[in-house]
Amino acid sequence: MLWQTLNEQTIDLGWEFYGPVLLIVGLIAFAVPVWAAIGIGAVVMLLVTDVLPVSLLGESLFDGIDHFALIAVPLFILTGDVLVRTGLSDKLLDVADATTGGFRAGLGTATVLGCGFFACISGSDAAGAAAVGRMTIHKLVDKGYPRPYACALVASGACTGILIPPSIAYIIVGLILGISASTLFLAAAIPGVMIMLSIMVTNVVMNRIYNFEGEKTGFSAPRWRKAVWQGRYALLVPVIILGGIYSGIFTPTEAAAVAVATTIIIGLLQGSLTLADFPKMLVSSAKVNGVILPIIAMSLPLAQTLAALNVPQGFVFAVTSLTDDPMMIKLLIIGILIAAGCVMETTPNIVILSPILLPLAQEIGMNDVQFCIMMVTALGVGFITPPLGLNLFVISGITGESVLKIASRVGPYVIGMLIVVLLIAYVPAISTVFLPDIY
Repeated sequence: MLWQTLNEQTIDLGWEFYGPVLLIVGLIAFAVPVWAAIGIGAVVMLLVTDVLPVSLLGESLFDGIDHFALIAVPLFILTGDVLVRTGLSDKLLDVADATTGGFRAGLGTATVLGCGFFACISGSDAAGAAAVGRMTIHKLVDKGYPRPYACALVASGACTGILIPPSIAYIIVGLILGISASTLFLAAAIPGVMIMLSIMVTNVVMNRIYNFEGEKTGFSAPRWRKAVWQGRYALLVPVIILGGIYSGIFTPTEAAAVAVATTIIIGLLQGSLTLADFPKMLVSSAKVNGVILPIIAMSLPLAQTLAALNVPQGFVFAVTSLTDDPMMIKLLIIGILIAAGCVMETTPNIVILSPILLPLAQEIGMNDVQFCIMMVTALGVGFITPPLGLNLFVISGITGESVLKIASRVGPYVIGMLIVVLLIAYVPAISTVFLPDIY
């Protein structure tokens, strides 16, 4: 019924549309790189539907990534790499441990807080999972956590990488939908912290049930002051980034550039970074950036083709013809995002789905900013849900633990994150309280 109604509202959707979509899914299933699968599907759809001239493909590819805002993506990635190589990430974890480590379930809570600190700098969940995982998983196991559970905890905590500003995901969705990244960063502050707190609370509850980490030493003010003093330069980086963005001194791109310069200068002055490290840092960051930008470039022609086929408008009509209950439609949108996050990376999901789902969200009275926060948060759950579960594979890669064993322990964290997603969807003030009145 839904697809029949969708077909009636679009330009004769048939196998000319469904064939390329199934082709993309099939190619991804056979481990073809996502950017290549999307690119092939976009070209095939353009050829068989003829809604746009194929000659525009090259122009679309380059124009799609020729944006000042996207310069922030490689800069934030490089900042995270410098943070790890200079040892500043260790200082952040020491501050987190001194803050919560003395309480019951304190090391687990400190690990999640450390992920949050790292998220405030790198904007990448995979980088946070790798960095924090290497430093904390063995400590968690020594404390009494089962190894698969410790891996699941770090994988879940690292989801804050795309949910706590500055986030690469918010830069991309802002670019696609024409919303200022600074506005989205402001709106995401409370939801991002809520996700982090939900993971902390879940770990505390699991500790109460299974007594993984029973002993506690209490909070030590001298230890905390010492950790903060020793980590003052590491803490300076997120203060500069977020303070500059929220105060209006920097744009996100400028903040990313300042963050790179700051971390490099600190590393050079402390002697933890040398000129010989630069080639390795640049190559490492370029590899990560080389995964993200081709996906954006290839996804944009596909999104434009879908728009030319009136798929977003047809989807809105098809859904609202089945139900006009805003609560049910929000659940449907969340379900689509959760399912999409399970099988595909965040970047293509944002580029392809945001133009389709935004009109539906607007139809039920959801404003653009709230929709973006809900979308990115829902997609963030996909980082710990099979079969894709990027964070699960990252943690598995650095620990050797089976992905299936780690995935079997993430259920409570998925539930905690879903509760936050529902709160964002049904309580607009969570994502709009700090925004100007126009929102």
